Amino acid sequence: MIIDDRHYDVIIIGSGAGGGTLAGALSRQGHSVLMLERGGAMAMEDQNVADVDLFRKDRYHPKDERWFGPDGDPFAPQTTYALGGNTKIWGAVLERMREKDFTELPLQEGISPSWPITYDQLDPYYNAAEKLYRVHGFSGIDPTEPTRSTPFEHEPKPLIPFLEPLREALKRQGCQPYDLPISWSSSKEDPSGDSQLYGLDNADHSNLEIKTQSTVKRLHVNPLGNSVKGVEADVEGETWLFSGDLIVLAAGAINSPAILLRSNSTHHPLGLSNGSNQVGRNLMNLQLTSILQRATERNDGRYARSIGINDYYWGDKNVSFPLGHIQAAGGVLQDALFAESPPVLSLVTKMIPDFGLERLASRSVAWWAMTEVLPDTHNKVWLNNDQIRINYIHNNREAHDRLVYRWIDTLKAIEADPLTRVVSTAPTHPRGETPLSVVGYACGTCCMGTDPASSVVDETGKCHELDNLYIADTSVFPSCPSVGPGLTTIALALRLADTLCQRMS
Repeated sequence: MIIDDRHYDVIIIGSGAGGGTLAGALSRQGHSVLMLERGGAMAMEDQNVADVDLFRKDRYHPKDERWFGPDGDPFAPQTTYALGGNTKIWGAVLERMREKDFTELPLQEGISPSWPITYDQLDPYYNAAEKLYRVHGFSGIDPTEPTRSTPFEHEPKPLIPFLEPLREALKRQGCQPYDLPISWSSSKEDPSGDSQLYGLDNADHSNLEIKTQSTVKRLHVNPLGNSVKGVEADVEGETWLFSGDLIVLAAGAINSPAILLRSNSTHHPLGLSNGSNQVGRNLMNLQLTSILQRATERNDGRYARSIGINDYYWGDKNVSFPLGHIQAAGGVLQDALFAESPPVLSLVTKMIPDFGLERLASRSVAWWAMTEVLPDTHNKVWLNNDQIRINYIHNNREAHDRLVYRWIDTLKAIEADPLTRVVSTAPTHPRGETPLSVVGYACGTCCMGTDPASSVVDETGKCHELDNLYIADTSVFPSCPSVGPGLTTIALALRLADTLCQRMS
């Protein structure tokens, strides 16, 4: 074992939305930070794939890694080990959670739990997150939009021409479409924002050391078992031990609990910070269904996500419980998430040549229907002989099905509108749910709460049972909103940066 002779103020494990943002913020405050990232720098050609190759190969699936599902069968997860983590393929849509998302919220199948913090407490960090990640958006259109203390600094990019008539058609159907808030960079080569660009590249590199190809194996505690004193990692095939005053896990909702469970010891026989037996439990993964519409006008299949619709977020004319969020997917040759969504195009792509897939993509408009789920202790991440296993069954299914069928009815009404000429009536709207392998929206496996008996971390992200261990990723979410978790993760990381700076002052 190689023992690093440098001691750091903070060691951060994982460089995604939480870890990358936190590393940048702490380094700019003058603190020495070690970033341990399992992957390396992603090649530019892999960051902006917009080609049929997205369907042909298992891009964004780590080689030689298999997790096991509830049926015991192995699967290859869609998760990115690279500087920037899953933000390299996230679509860069950065939505705020709504005020009520932080409170106890009645869903069709139960009560979504409240957070130990409020929207108002996070609002200044939402502002800072939107500024840091150069989020482009308009306020005052979305009927569910939460209150804002500051406006967006950047206006949305114009819609590509063939989508503008769709926006107007939605308005004629009584919907209130709005421009999705999206992180855009100023680079033509790498236009979408991510945590490498706005977290790591924006850091004070005199205070930040980054070790890539560094897979954290376990955390070692002191003799009393109340503090982490060492981080063991495999660095390019050699075992290293690192030390720091504060340790932050930001490896994601699957790998963060896995690291805690692997770090069991005499003081922590069930794994670190797992006296409550809640580490890995309450896994939530946003319900996502892709829906295809047939276009009459050609498009190139290569464009960003664009329009959001929240008219059904809190319910519909027939129901009073939340249904969820709708958004226009990116072009089907560019949206990495869409390529994972069977059965939409899944069989066709294996049977037709590239030019046929290009043509099919040019006549397609894709939408995402997104619905939250409830925490369930039986939905969990656990280890068997050091292998990651996932038990997971979606709940709140009827609400999601209602959203899907409600949206298909809306699409049919648009297609029947004589003023709408960019899409045509089709006998069916192919759709498919994302499989278990898609974990970019997973959350909840190390839940935040005030009671150590029923949660893993407190309202700041500090593990209840350890003095110096924090978590800064979606695993701390007590509930799963119908919008993506990216902006909330960034805002929580900026809030944690203030907490840690105060502690180290």
